[in-house]
Amino acid sequence: EAGTGFLEQLKSCIVWSWTYLWTLWFFIMLFLVYILRVPLKINDNLTTVSMFLNTLTPKFYVALTGTSSLISGLILIFEWWYFRKYGTSFIEQVSVSHLRPLLGGVDSSAPSAASAAGGDADSSRQSVSECKVWRNPLNLFRGAEYNRYTWVTGREPLTYYDMNLSAQDHQTFFTCDTDHLRPADAIMQKAWRERNPQARISAAHEALELNECATAYILLAEEEATTIVEAEKLFKQALKAGEGCYRRSQQLQHHGAQYEAQHRRDTNVLVYIKRRLAMCARKLGRTREAVKMMRDLMKEFPLLSMFNIHENLLEALLELQAYADVQAVLAKYDDISLPKSATICYTAALLKARAVSDKFSPEAASRRGLSTAEMNAVEAIHRAVEFNPHVPKYLLEMKSLILPPEHILKRGDSEAIAYAFFHLQHWKRVEGALNLLHCTWEGTFRMIPYPLEKGHLFYPYPICTETADRELLPSFHEVSVYPKKELPFFILFTAGLCSFTAMLALLTHQFPELMGVFAKAFLSTLFAPLNFVMEKVESILPSSLWHQLTRI
Repeated sequence: EAGTGFLEQLKSCIVWSWTYLWTLWFFIMLFLVYILRVPLKINDNLTTVSMFLNTLTPKFYVALTGTSSLISGLILIFEWWYFRKYGTSFIEQVSVSHLRPLLGGVDSSAPSAASAAGGDADSSRQSVSECKVWRNPLNLFRGAEYNRYTWVTGREPLTYYDMNLSAQDHQTFFTCDTDHLRPADAIMQKAWRERNPQARISAAHEALELNECATAYILLAEEEATTIVEAEKLFKQALKAGEGCYRRSQQLQHHGAQYEAQHRRDTNVLVYIKRRLAMCARKLGRTREAVKMMRDLMKEFPLLSMFNIHENLLEALLELQAYADVQAVLAKYDDISLPKSATICYTAALLKARAVSDKFSPEAASRRGLSTAEMNAVEAIHRAVEFNPHVPKYLLEMKSLILPPEHILKRGDSEAIAYAFFHLQHWKRVEGALNLLHCTWEGTFRMIPYPLEKGHLFYPYPICTETADRELLPSFHEVSVYPKKELPFFILFTAGLCSFTAMLALLTHQFPELMGVFAKAFLSTLFAPLNFVMEKVESILPSSLWHQLTRI
């Protein structure tokens, strides 16, 4: 143990010396090289090297500079590809991850005990909650909408990661520990874990042959039905079976933990069915019926806020242009103690913009200033943009929309797509709303500190959104990134090096004699200070110093 402690102490001393005394080390090495110049025959070796370089033809220098340009160009291409894919420089990442610890640097990714126990723990917990993936309240139907898109375009709108999250949700909401006691539910328990869509559908049909199984109807409505009308019919059959199971489990829920878990599962199934039926009615144009179903569902199950049914209700009320009802829903859910979403923030901004947007003119506002109502609308837009800065580009049609994923990341590009996909029509319906958004949304970024160490109205924008959105969104979509990352130093360096060496290769090939003269003049100028220093040192120290030291 004593030997190990001594080695560790010696290592720490060496690391400390390399970290803080590297300048002294450098001058010591130069002094030693100078002292040993005679026995090492440095002067003779330099003369030999200079004679060799003088014998080289211009073709060698063309090949040398051309090869350097090619290698730096390949490094540039790799660095650019790595930056576009992972958002960081490969050379910089390797330097920080592997070289910095060897030189005694501290790994910034390792939190200290003090920060874990202090205020940093709260911010890290907030960052984790901000980067949590949520179920999309307005997710489409796989069979009737996502699969139809695949049939027409040949593209897959859903990623494997997104579908895997949906499978986990289905197992959480639609299964319980007592499913093995009922053959149909046991089959569906395996079906929700099945990856092959056809195998899931076959298992659902097999379960229906044994019993009227609500979850089997749900799976067929989601994945086998090719139209919304077919899906609605299957959901109505699921509702009939689900209500029967819910009533039976409701009577037995207090008889034990297993009955309570079964009742919780039946409740989730019933809420899911009623919500999807309301969404079918909304998609088929029966909007008032959909609003009534959503209101009844929220009254019957007020504690199931995890489904975010109020976001479906807000979209349906906006379709009816019932803005007073929209404001009443916002008054309940746009509370400081409740989690925010793009739907809540941008709907609040839309309502305030609606009061002034029809008469808003940027020229008139710059002359007379903003009125109180206009100021409230601009502040609401700034609030919404700070929460999710990706939405305006989709609402203003600066970026093309795709089908929204089944899961979204709050404040991320996936949430922006899901919101704009359903709410763009509502912004277009309000006269002047998009014009007001276009004139004011970029002003948000002047109020947010950079580099985003703190927010203005919300927590600092999380740094994990880009990675999660790339997992949720298909590869053919260009993910929106905020804030825009600056090009790393090594990309700029390799680009300059590639261009400079390519230019040298071209000039050396075209003007070999002139470039030779230029190279000699440049090298002589470069080494002139060194030669001057060497002459002064030789005038101070005798050339026979090495021999005197050996005698001693």
